[in-house]
Order: sequence, then structure tokens, then C-alpha cells
Amino acid sequence: MRIVALIIGLAVAAWGGVIVYRALFIEPSATAIINESTGAIHQYPNMLRVTSGLIMLLCGACAAFFAARRKPM
Repeated sequence: MRIVALIIGLAVAAWGGVIVYRALFIEPSATAIINESTGAIHQYPNMLRVTSGLIMLLCGACAAFFAARRKPM
């Protein structure tokens, strides 16, 4: 059972990491703010996807850590 929890935890953590990476660096930005006075364009990533990916990453890493940890008898 611990091995299954470890594998599932690692899979969830990896999946969350991929979501965070794609939301921050690969996919087009969700918001673009154009400032007319300076002519600057600011693009921001989809923060809902970044937050959900970080939560998945942390939960999966914690599950894998606690599944892999030896418990005292």
C-alpha cells in the first residue's frame, strides 16, 4: 500500500509541476495590460492554473514523502 501511495504521490507532484511550468512559461498569457502613457505591454500568467498546480505539486510531494518514510515500530 505504501508503494502505491508513493507512486501516486510522485505522479501527482509531477503533474502539478508540469501545470505550473506550462502556465508560467509556455502557454500564452491570460491577461495583457496595455499602458498608453508609456506604451508598455504587461502580460500576466493565469494565476488560477499556477495556484492549482502548486497545490498539486505540494500535496503530491507530501504524500510521497510520508509514504516513503519509515515508521518506527
